[in-house]
Formats: sequence, C-alpha cells, structure tokens
Amino acid sequence: MFNYKTYIEIKNNKEYKIIMTQPYANIKILDLTHVLAGPFATYQFALLGADVIKIEEPNSPDCARGRGPDAALNADLLGLNYQVQAANKKAMTLDLKSARGQQILKQLVEDADILVENYRTGALSSLGLGYDDLKAVNPKLIYCSLTGFGNSGPRAEVNAYDNVIQASSGIIDQSGGHKPGVSFVDYAAGYNAAFAISSALHQREATGKGTHISCSMLEVAMNLMAPEAAAAQHPVKVSRDKEAGISAYDTKNGILMMGAFTHHQNRRMWECLMAQEYDISDTLYAPTDWQSLWAVSNDIKIALSEILKDKTASEWQDIFHGAGLPAERQRPLAEAVNDPQLSGYFEQVDGVTLPKSAYHFEDGAKITAPPPGFSEHTNAILMDLGMSASEIEQLRKDGVIA
Repeated sequence: MFNYKTYIEIKNNKEYKIIMTQPYANIKILDLTHVLAGPFATYQFALLGADVIKIEEPNSPDCARGRGPDAALNADLLGLNYQVQAANKKAMTLDLKSARGQQILKQLVEDADILVENYRTGALSSLGLGYDDLKAVNPKLIYCSLTGFGNSGPRAEVNAYDNVIQASSGIIDQSGGHKPGVSFVDYAAGYNAAFAISSALHQREATGKGTHISCSMLEVAMNLMAPEAAAAQHPVKVSRDKEAGISAYDTKNGILMMGAFTHHQNRRMWECLMAQEYDISDTLYAPTDWQSLWAVSNDIKIALSEILKDKTASEWQDIFHGAGLPAERQRPLAEAVNDPQLSGYFEQVDGVTLPKSAYHFEDGAKITAPPPGFSEHTNAILMDLGMSASEIEQLRKDGVIA
C-alpha cells in the first residue's frame, strides 16, 4: 500500500507528527502536457495531494496561459483557461531539445512515479525521452501518452484538438452537424487518462513495474457515444423517433427540458398533466414498453408542444418535480454557476473562482496552492536536484531554462 507523507507540526512547544492522508500524497508526477486534456488529467492528482511538476518549454509557455476573458491575466500568463486546471501544481521550464535539458528531465524521472505527455506521437522518442528510454532510468515509471489518434495505426502521428476529434469521430454528425459548445472530449480524455494512471499505480503495487499507457481521444469519443457507435455497426437497423419525453419544449416563458424517458415515466407525466385538468388521449397514456412508446413518440411531441405553452418553464419545472419527474428550465451558464446546489464546488483563489472536483470524501480533493506562474518553481526544483545558484544561472544564460 502507499506510504503517506508525514510532517512535524509544533504546537505549544510540543511536536506532533501529522500524517497527510490524501490519496496521492506520496506520488510525484512530471506533467509534460499543455492545452486541456493532459493538464486536466494531472489536475485530478494535484487536487488529491500529488506533487505535480508542470514542465514547459522556456520559449513556449502552455498556450492555455494566454487564453481567457481577462486580458490582464492573459498577459501575465495566468489566463483562466490555464488556471482552472493548474492549482496545487509546481511550474518549471526545461528545453527538452537540448542535451542538458534531457539530462535534467532524466534526473527528475529517477524518483518520479508518473510522467504524462501529450506531444505528437514519436516526438519525445526522437529526443531520447520515450517510454523505453525513461524506463531504463526508472523501471517503476508509469508513462502516459495522451494523443489524438493513439500511439499506433495509420493516423498515429496526426495532430488533433477536441473540435477535430468531434468531427472525425462522428460526434458532430450525431449532434445535427453542429459542435457542442464545450470541449467535452478533452475533459473526458483527461478523466480516462487519470483513471488509467490510477489503475496502473494499483497494478504496480502487485508487479513492482511501471507501464506505458496510451490514451486516444478518438477512442474516448467513441466511448462517449458507445450505444450509437455499436448501433452503427449492428446488422439490424431500426428507424424510430427519439423519445419525445426527453426533448426540449418552448413554454410561455423559456425552454423546458423534459426527462420522462421510460414508459413508466411517460405514464406518470400524463397523470400529472391530467391532474392539471388537461384531457389526454388514451393512446398517449397506453405505452407499456419501448416499442409502443416509440410508436406514439411523434404524437406525444405534438401534444406536449401545445400543452407546455400554457405555463412558464419555471412553473412546469415545479409541477413535474412534484410528480417525481426530471424536468429543468434551460438556464444560461451565468445563472447556473450561482446555483445554491453548487455550494462548495467553487473556491476563491487569489481573486479567481476555480472549480474543484465533482466528488467529495474525507481528505479528498482540495486546493492548497494557487496556480503557479510561468517557470515559478524552476530554481527551487533544480536546487532540490543539488544544483548551485551559479549552475542554475548558467542554465538560464544557455536557454535551457527561463
């Protein structure tokens, strides 16, 4: 099992041994990722106590640092796109194309548990920093590669972003030809990578060996629409309307998203509407299985479209909640983030509101340090490797660090 970090705290002239019990308090991660999916993966570990060192090129900061709504923060390389997945991390710079930079990275690898990278497939191997190279330095290293199309196959070396993967995977086609407004494949890839790394850590406890993880955004996209991807390859095709009970409807004021998914919920929905003194056709109330529900889906949609115009989305939401049915008024994001239900999810850090984790348990995810500035911890990390101030300054003059 993991050996948790300890430290000594002095109170009233007495020493107390404090055990840090966050799940990854003893884990060291080298984060060679940029933009979104990779930094999001390593952020999960940073929230749970891991020592995460973000490594950037001296002349090429993570582009996410310059992105966000606040121009001043962008100029300081602390854009919100970067900050939302950077708290608790350390930041250093290292020119991995230089022999000295490669040597320093290998020194860091010696006692690292995990390395995560999202370079183009083969890029780090060409520098002598691929999995086989670093496994020779530390056989227990878990090396995770996050790529667009995987580490093998005809498209392995093709670069990609979330929007490109959504197009290539068929997600945009499944979404009516329009890309959804958020980069959910990136986030899902980050979660997939984090889960794979956690699994590899557990495996290492039994084997004593590290491993190479390949996480493909294309495969993640397929995973996100598994039923649709499976149906596209199934020999039996069924043409049917989408369940009308899980569609969006215009109301007297606003849009209501219904959640009467099953035939049981369909019946409860009509019972609720009959209690509101609406006359309901027996045909709409009758379905007792999926086939009969699909058969009248269009009729249900026509009826609901008329009925739901009589009240506001908020009124209908309360009515359906009272009947135990999922239904929510479509809200703008600016309103949704202030929902009292999210109390404790966001945290103010140096004047910026940052999200934490979507799960909660004792000694779980917490923010203990603000997102680091560009190259903020370079000197401290190199000093931990035994370098002198003059050696570090020479590295800076040589362009190995910023």
